[in-house]
Amino acid sequence: MQARRAARELALILFSQFEKEITHYSKKDFEDIMLKSVRILSNSASEELKLTVGSLIDIKEFLDTYEAEHESNLSRPIGAKNKPVQIPMTDEMIEKVDTMLDVAEKAIMALEIAEFTTLENQSEVKDYASEIAEAYKDNHKAVDEQIQRFSKGWDISRLVKMDKDILRIAITELLFTKGAPVKVVVDEAVELAKKYSTEDSSSFVNGILAKVIVENGLKG
Repeated sequence: MQARRAARELALILFSQFEKEITHYSKKDFEDIMLKSVRILSNSASEELKLTVGSLIDIKEFLDTYEAEHESNLSRPIGAKNKPVQIPMTDEMIEKVDTMLDVAEKAIMALEIAEFTTLENQSEVKDYASEIAEAYKDNHKAVDEQIQRFSKGWDISRLVKMDKDILRIAITELLFTKGAPVKVVVDEAVELAKKYSTEDSSSFVNGILAKVIVENGLKG
């Protein structure tokens, strides 16, 4: 995970924690919320990994039992090593594997964000996430106006919060921060929507950002 990609994920977590008007937060508030968020992520990752290990143990026990109780091994002398047997891929097994993969993916993602944020030589992550939050704080009315204008009559307060936060981060980057390529900002906003929001969110986010780009004459 690149530093700025991690920063965008961290910014999304930061935005999700806001309980007051954005103007009521200071830079130190942003940093404190991010630190708490990373601690939560790290603890969550630890729990997710424990669940993953539990799933692996369940699968191992299932395989051991299936092998030992297979008819080709029941007839073998006591103490003899079991012979490997073919195993059907049941729905139950597929579900266990899918669950394990999902948990592992979440744990890896959480650990990546925590790693980038806590390592001193990767302060770029925290700094850029804070920069996005500060830029949104200073320009929140203009950013939200862009979302409202291109949301086809939807009241911004009724939008899915995750979609709204993803759009706020992306539009803030596009209009009020420097150095982030337009395509990268859009692509990663769409990926965040796919990862964290509803089934239709990625196309919704992409459509809004496309209009913002045209409206503001952005290139690159």
